[in-house]
Amino acid sequence: MIIDTLENLKNYASVNPLFPKVVEWLENNDLESIEPGKYEIEGKDLFVNIQMAKGKTPDEAVIETHDKMIDIQIPITDAETYGYTARRELPPGEYNAEKDITKLPGLAADCYVTCRPGMFAVFFPQDGHAPCIAGCPELKKAIFKVKA
Repeated sequence: MIIDTLENLKNYASVNPLFPKVVEWLENNDLESIEPGKYEIEGKDLFVNIQMAKGKTPDEAVIETHDKMIDIQIPITDAETYGYTARRELPPGEYNAEKDITKLPGLAADCYVTCRPGMFAVFFPQDGHAPCIAGCPELKKAIFKVKA
């Protein structure tokens, strides 16, 4: 997991060969004005979902993991808190290969971190994360899906 400000995202370009394309896309697009939807950047290897997500309490948030993709999550309108538990500490769950997700409801995260607009969080396949914890009914966010 990585948490930092968007101005520093370029410093992580060497982490994955597709990260520089995320930086370039962000430099050329205004997250606040983009309509919700899926935007392909490099086909199925790199795309971004702009969504309006329901704000949840820590008890409502569901821990998830991904096998093939890395998430770069960026809150746009409001602060978003993420629950975190290392995947090795999580019980096995049912994997949905089509959506590349395993959801583990009913588990509390080991710790929580908050990103405000202008920040990002990166979750790798080894990172269990519970997104969308927010003190607002709905928040706009970007989720870049990057092939691991």
